[in-house]
Amino acid sequence: MPIRHLYLHIPFCHRICPYCSFYKHTPGSTDQAAFLQALVTEAKLARELWGERIQLDTIYWGGGTPSMVSTEHLAKFLPEFLAALGQPTPVEWTVEMNPMTLTKSKLELFREHGVTRASLGVQSWDEATLTTLGRDHSPAQAVASYELLRSVNFPIVSLDLMFSIPGQSLETWIASLQQTIDLQPDHISCYNLTYEEDTDFFEKFSAGTYKRDEATDEAFFQETMQRLPQAGYTQYEISNYARPGVESKHNQAYWAGADYLGLGPSAVSTIDRVRTKNLPDTVGYMAQLKKQLAPTVEAEHLTENQWRCERLALELRTTRGLARHWLTEETDKLHELSSEGLVIVTPDFVSLTTKGKLVADGVIAHLWT
Repeated sequence: MPIRHLYLHIPFCHRICPYCSFYKHTPGSTDQAAFLQALVTEAKLARELWGERIQLDTIYWGGGTPSMVSTEHLAKFLPEFLAALGQPTPVEWTVEMNPMTLTKSKLELFREHGVTRASLGVQSWDEATLTTLGRDHSPAQAVASYELLRSVNFPIVSLDLMFSIPGQSLETWIASLQQTIDLQPDHISCYNLTYEEDTDFFEKFSAGTYKRDEATDEAFFQETMQRLPQAGYTQYEISNYARPGVESKHNQAYWAGADYLGLGPSAVSTIDRVRTKNLPDTVGYMAQLKKQLAPTVEAEHLTENQWRCERLALELRTTRGLARHWLTEETDKLHELSSEGLVIVTPDFVSLTTKGKLVADGVIAHLWT
């Protein structure tokens, strides 16, 4: 089967956010030109390995902060990267962007080379909340970056927001939702803060300084699910809302279990149900590729049971729901969940109701155990 989706990881950040568990670091003394050349080399190695199976429909650049790569470096890297993949520009190409890193010339360069979708990490429009999150931009800078994206006619602009942040009130969250709606982005992602291991937030959570309250989470989530659809955004996955026709094709591919290729330090690939992970160390990653060696450090063949577990956890989060054939032996559990108003069961799919979305993790756990 063709490999139609690619993820590329850029690990650099100006500042390390205290809630983020993804592999990232400040640039330090890293030779960024050499790093980008390593990405080109890895793309060439992938092309040699998979050949004509690579037929990309989507590319997603995540991080880290992909948009902090300089315009000068991008001007050289973008055409080399596309040439290494050996194919036309995909239909959807997303780049995660930080409001502090955007210039008109950089955005025009992205557009010139086929980037179609900007995912702008706003997180909040409230100054105090941004300070808690350790973000390096102000609300005014986020607005200016959004307007800059619109001025260069980016086809799709998505805004990322977070809720249930320590010290954040429900009123503050509602104000952030309204300001987002007023800007009229094409897509909105709203994530409930989770306390991930190996983060400063997790340490404070473990020490009891930060606390999580399910009732508070539910109140934030309910406001989100009510206000965004009323403003014309369809909730096509628990955390994602879009104008009709601009849903993230890349993320939909993940949720559906499509094969995808990952490039960059710490990047993960899943192809033919074999999951591999790259070395989560930028210096080591570059050293491997300088020797024309793949930077893979882990490989696992997913069992049928593991694959079924992932389908349950991911597909059930979507509006379409989970394909019914994954739950052939859970008839009694489905009847129970349906009677409680948590799921809708049809001959082909099982989907969460609005009530069910509020307790999605519990529904998934109940079906799995």
